[in-house]
Order: sequence, then C-alpha cells, then structure tokens
Amino acid sequence: MENTYSPTEARLSVDGMSYRFVDLPGLFGDRLRALPVVMRLLLENVVRNMEGEERRQAVEATLAWTARATSEAEIAFQPNRVLMHDTTSTPALVDIAGMRDALAEAGADPASLNPVLPVDSSVDHSLAVESFAQKDAAPENLALELRRNAERYRFLRWASKALKGVRIHPPGTGIMHTINLEQLATVVTTVERDGEQWAVPDTLIGTDSHTPMINGIGVLGWGVGGLEAQTVMFGMPVMQRIPDVIGVRLTGAMRPGVLATDLALKVTQRLRAIGVSGEFVEYFGPGVATLSAGDRAVVANMAPEYGASTGFFPVDQHTLDYLRATFRSEASIRLVEAFTRHAGLWFDPQAEPRFTRTIEIDLGSVGMHIAGPRRPQDLLDYSQTAATLARLAFEPVQRHPTMPKHPVAIAAITSCTNTSDPALLMAAGLLARKARALGLKVPSWVKTSLGPGSPAAAAYLERAKLIDDLSAVGFDIVGYGCTTCIGNSGPLTSPIREALAQKSIYPVAMLSGNRNFPGRIHPDLDLGFIMSPPLVIAFALAGDAERDLSVEPIQQTADGKPVYLRDLWPTREEVSDVVKAAADPRDYPRAFALASRNPAWHDLDAPDSARFPWNPASTALRRPPFASATQGSQLGRYSAYPLLVLGDDVTTDHISPASAIPKNSYVADFLVARGDDRDDLNVFASRRGNWEVMVRAAFYNRTLVNRLRPGTPVAHTLHVPSGDVLPIFEAAQRYQQNGDAVVLVAGERYGTGSSRDWAAKGQRLLGIRAVLAVSFERIHRSNLIGMGILPLRLAPGVHPDTLDLQPGDKLEVDAAGDTLSPRCRVPVRVVRANGSVQPIEATAAVETQLECTLLRSGGVIPLILQKSLLTQEA
Repeated sequence: MENTYSPTEARLSVDGMSYRFVDLPGLFGDRLRALPVVMRLLLENVVRNMEGEERRQAVEATLAWTARATSEAEIAFQPNRVLMHDTTSTPALVDIAGMRDALAEAGADPASLNPVLPVDSSVDHSLAVESFAQKDAAPENLALELRRNAERYRFLRWASKALKGVRIHPPGTGIMHTINLEQLATVVTTVERDGEQWAVPDTLIGTDSHTPMINGIGVLGWGVGGLEAQTVMFGMPVMQRIPDVIGVRLTGAMRPGVLATDLALKVTQRLRAIGVSGEFVEYFGPGVATLSAGDRAVVANMAPEYGASTGFFPVDQHTLDYLRATFRSEASIRLVEAFTRHAGLWFDPQAEPRFTRTIEIDLGSVGMHIAGPRRPQDLLDYSQTAATLARLAFEPVQRHPTMPKHPVAIAAITSCTNTSDPALLMAAGLLARKARALGLKVPSWVKTSLGPGSPAAAAYLERAKLIDDLSAVGFDIVGYGCTTCIGNSGPLTSPIREALAQKSIYPVAMLSGNRNFPGRIHPDLDLGFIMSPPLVIAFALAGDAERDLSVEPIQQTADGKPVYLRDLWPTREEVSDVVKAAADPRDYPRAFALASRNPAWHDLDAPDSARFPWNPASTALRRPPFASATQGSQLGRYSAYPLLVLGDDVTTDHISPASAIPKNSYVADFLVARGDDRDDLNVFASRRGNWEVMVRAAFYNRTLVNRLRPGTPVAHTLHVPSGDVLPIFEAAQRYQQNGDAVVLVAGERYGTGSSRDWAAKGQRLLGIRAVLAVSFERIHRSNLIGMGILPLRLAPGVHPDTLDLQPGDKLEVDAAGDTLSPRCRVPVRVVRANGSVQPIEATAAVETQLECTLLRSGGVIPLILQKSLLTQEA
C-alpha cells in the first residue's frame, strides 16, 4: 500500500505519563536535517491533521522543498488557538454578532455560531497616556480608559459570555504578546484524540502583526488579519503556499553596552535591504546560543518591521530557563524538553539547514543603534540624530527662546517589543538611578511615560528599588498597555503645542516601540526615532533630538559639570546583577491574577442574550452591513475610476488611523452631530465597532498625498465626473449612486504596518473593487481578499509615477470569477481621458485556492454564513 505518512505509534513517557507524538526523525530520518525547524513544525502539523492522499501530497511537497528551497504547493496549517487584542477582536466580534443576526433572520439558530478554537483577547490597545510623570498616573489612566470605553467593554463582556471559547483579559493585565509569553504559551501542549493523550507543539495565529514575538521561545505563530482569523476560528485551516524561509546565521556575541533592541534594529535593516516580504525567517548558528530568551523575543517581535511572517528561534536551554523564570511548572518544562528532543525540534547550534536565502550577522559587529526618523528599517548609529535632522534643513519662523529646533516632544518607554524583557527595563532604571544621583531633570516640554507590557514589571522594578529612580526623572508607570507605540500618546505638553502653533519648532518623538511612521505616534508628529529604553531616558534628559550623545553632554549638573551618556550607561554586569537580585518567578502569575480581578471590569453590566442588542443611537457599536450571506462578489469585467492614486509606503495607519480623533476633522463633525463631546472623542481605534465612523475615517492622515489631485484637504479626493473635491466617503457615495466602479492605485509596500482589518473593510465600504499596487504587505493583502477586494500586483516597471494617471483616466479590469486562479495574469487597460488606450500587465496577488473561493464568495463573512446555513439545513 502506498505510504500516506500516517503518524506512527511512537510514544513519549514523562513523569509516568505516556503521550503519543509525531516522531519526525522516525518517519523521515536524515531528510529532516535539511529542513529548517519552522518547516519541521509545518510538517508535524500536516502529518497530524491531514489524512490520506491530501496528507501524502502535502508531506512530499514539504520534503521536496529542500531541492529548490521554494515551492508553489499549498498546505493546510491548523493552529491550536487564536490570539487577539481589543481593537482587532472588537470588529471581529461585531462581525460575529452581525452574523448571528443574519442567521436568525434566515430562520437558523444564532447561538449555534461559535468559534471552534480557543480565542484569547487582551484589552491592551485602548489605554491612552493622559496622566504622566506622577505616581498615580496608572490608576488615573485606567479609570479614564474604562469610562471612555465602557460601551465597547460591555460588548466584549457580552461576547465572553455568549460565545463559547472566547476569553477576554481585562484592562491592566498587560500587552497581548507579553501575556502570551508570560501566561498563555506552553511551547508544548497536550490534546486528546481518540481517547489518547498526544504531545503536540503549541501553535497559534494572532490578529496582530507582532504575534511572532512568541517565536522567541520556540512557539510557531504569526500575525494574520482579523478576517483570516475568522476563517480559522470557524474551523477552516490556514491555507498557504509552502513558505520560503530566510536563514539568519548569527555568530559571535554582543559587545558590552549593546542591547537586544540594537540587534533587532540591525536585523530589521538587513532583512528589509534584501527585500523580505512575507517569508518565514529562522535564526541559526552558534551566535543564537549566546542570546537569552528575552533577547530573542525582542528580535522576533520585529518580524513585521523586517517584512517577515516569522522570526523563529528553536527551543533550547534558554527556552526552559525562561519558562522557569516565569513560574511554569517543572512537569511542563520536562515535557517541553523531552518532546522537542524526541521530535527533532531541539536547537542545534552547529546545524546548517537548507534555506531559500541566507544572511550572516556577527553579533560582535552590532553597535548602539536607533532607527528613523520615519521608518523602522532606517538604521542609524545612536550618534546620528543630529546629522539626520540637520539634513531636513528646518528653519523656524522664529527661534523659540528656550526650546531647540528639534525638541523631544515625547519620550516613551513603550511596546511589548522592548518592555517584555526585564533586562531592558532594568537597564533603563539603572540609567535613571545614575541621573537622579546627579540631580538631572527632564525639561518641562518633554512628555515622559513608562508603559510596561506586564504588571509583573512593577514588582521587579520595585524590588530592585528602581521605581523611585524612574519616577524622579519623569518615567512613572502610566499603565500596562500599548500606549504610545500604537498612537495612544495623549496630548502633547503645552509648551510643545504652543511652539508648534508658532512654527518655531519641528518636534521629535523618542520611543522604544517598533514603528515610527509619520503621524502614528501622534497626529502632529511626523518624526520619531526607535531606540532602547535607557536611550529613551537619555534623550528625554537632553530634551533635544538634535544632539550627538556620543560626544555632546546630556546635561550639566547644578555645579556646571557636563554629564555624558558614558557616565550614565549601565554595564552588562550591573544589569545582570540587578535582574538576578530582583527576579521572583512568582511575580508573573501573582500580578496577572491580581490585574485580572479588576473590579471595575467585572462590574460592567453586559447582556446575556444570544444576540447582541444593538443601540441605534450608539457611536461606538453598529451592526455592520457586510455581515450578510448575500454580500456579492466584486469580481468581473468592469471600467473603473481611480478613487485615489497613492505612492509608496502607504501604511495601514494611513488607510485606517489609530491615533486620537482630531477635534476639527470630518469624523469629529460626524460624531458631534450625533451628540458626542468634541473635546473627548477618544481614538479612532475605539470606534472600530461602528462602520459609519470607520468608513469616514478611511485615509485620514495628513501626510498622505493623493496624486489624483495633489493639495486636497486631508481625506478628500476628486469626484471626476463632477469635478468636485469631496471627502473620500462622499465621493465614493456619489460614484456608487451613479453606478460607477472605483479602484485604488498605489506604489510599493501597500498596507505596511498593523494587521487591522478595518484598513480593508473601509475600502470595501467605499466600493473599491480592486487595489492595483506595485507590492503588498502580506497581512493587508490577505485582509483585502477577506473583504472580497482583488489585490492586483503591477508588473515590474509599472508604477503610479509611470502611469501618470490624470483626472478622467479610467482603468478597465478583466477579472472574471470563473478564470481567477492563484497568481494568474489579469488584463488591465488604462483608457485615457483623450481616448487613447494603454494595456498594462497585472497579476492577481492571490496565493491559494481558498483565497480564490473567498473572492468568488464576496469575502470571509459571506463564506462563513453560507457554510453555517448549509450545516443547519443538513
């Protein structure tokens, strides 16, 4: 009988318990050595979850990958769980609530619609930095968060009661990726199948692009859009082309004074330079063994910034050390080691697997780095802020009497990227201690904040006696959430606002986050540098971003003595000693349990019904119109006006902003007309449950240039037939009313940034049938397909610059559903206003047959509803 690669009867005994497992070395022998560990994990998943001929084909395609280190074959991946945060889970759960309504209206049982995988959602994306530089900042910000978001949080509480398997982690419990590292990840888990216990790898997908942070401890997971997550929640596997895998060979060891942030920024620059876009990345080589799990998690977290789906570090002793340091049980740690060793998944520093491409980084060559001032891949030495800003040639209308030209407006120790590793926070605390001892203070114009990823951070910083030192230089804890990293930075200080109004400064943000796109950190800031937590404090003390800290003093003491960065920078031994002295593994479960008991959260009154009772007057939650089984396909042959013509590096922050809602905006006018307070509109992300707000917020970014009519106001475009310049939403409505199709044209890396599905939902509601771009960021491409929008990749040499689309030009697209296939050619013609015709080449940016099915169905939601109705009819 032909081999179908079914699991053997292999067993593993740990602590007297016997487990079945997929014995990869037993099944595949020497062939396994050539595969990167991420490919072995995909192989294990295929063997365990697929059957018969489908499994045979998938296994053989995976093994054959080593011949060319690339493949066109598709495989199914079935993760164990789904991870979300509040501003991605809210729209996903709103979709599910809308789908339950649609089922009920079709005569089906609404309560039958439930996720089939466990779903964890953290409430971490709504905390804003309003109160800062005071000891009670955290409780004040938390109270304000709960007041502003009470309606949305009641909805999340309803979802946790009404939907089976959905667990919501309350505000204050930390950032989702830190929670995943410290609380949720098991590395190896057990499942029951056919009455037997199996040991299997812990795998997941997350609706946030930084989900790969968990790759730092050997857990395979990556970020997807909320729409793709919904397909997985309801039982469909992640269908994907067998990925290309980039190998990053690490050698040597990092020099004293160099931190994990520096390495992450170096990796980001190197991988973006070779054009990584959606591939898996795996780290190998002897240098890996010199990095702690905390170091690795920082580097893995930046995967979306370097363009990758993963940033994978296999399991080794450092993984076990991390599990022990965060109070995992000794029995579970023994299972992790035994399983990964027997299953061929344990890290070998001497291994040289086959990779699609390989780069090498000598850890000893990594210096103290920053990135910016507008992209995370733009690597600089920390000394180069002055030279970089000088090249902007900014000249103020009038010199400010006290502030420099480029003052530090925001100095934020923020984001899971650089606050989940205790060593980075301890380093910041030690620098603060030395600064405090010298009497240094942060200038009054700098807004300072410390937002750790975990409430455990307060415990170990307190035990290390660093809390008061951080407070003395303005870095009080403002709460446990994403804060400034995702744009929830709150208002700028009065001195900065006044000087901005006078055009006497060009302010800069300094943050330990992962993205510094213009307008992301704060709508009035388009300059920002990413750096390590201690370096954030150093620049905060300087108050001047245009300062070369390698040779210039940070400040002077009261007696006039200059203080240089070298005087404050902690040694590796100092950091290591304080981490060891202050560490207590019990902090992690204890602090998380205490935060989870948040009484204000549990006191929220939430409905108990199977269907959510929508309030038609709500400006936070509205039933979405696309939660319908009859949402039709947008494929076909049509002639369309370009609604917008955009350039390169259009991010999801440009398409669907997350920052504070400007009080003088079109969106603000809409909300105020419905009774909201213009001075308390919260952030765009808090409105993602209301499609009417979000469609009006689409493309609201003052740095976005619409090439169809340059110089238009923010979020406006040209309605070509009438010649009127209108808000984009109103122009789109007019096109729809007149029966005119619209498309969008963009340059390279369209959709870079966060995984937010609203960046695609907004485009669907605007009537956009296709997006033609030079290249797409992976998650946004998937989200477009999830909303039934066809992504078309322009041929090399074709760009918005070369197309030079003018008002009156139209695009004819020939994308019939019956001819669509993965990566097929799609005929497109530009019909100029003068009647001339220019054919251009385009390829469907569609990778799998499932994606073709989604486009033919009109998107994820119609497909789920169609399947649910068929199941109930059966």
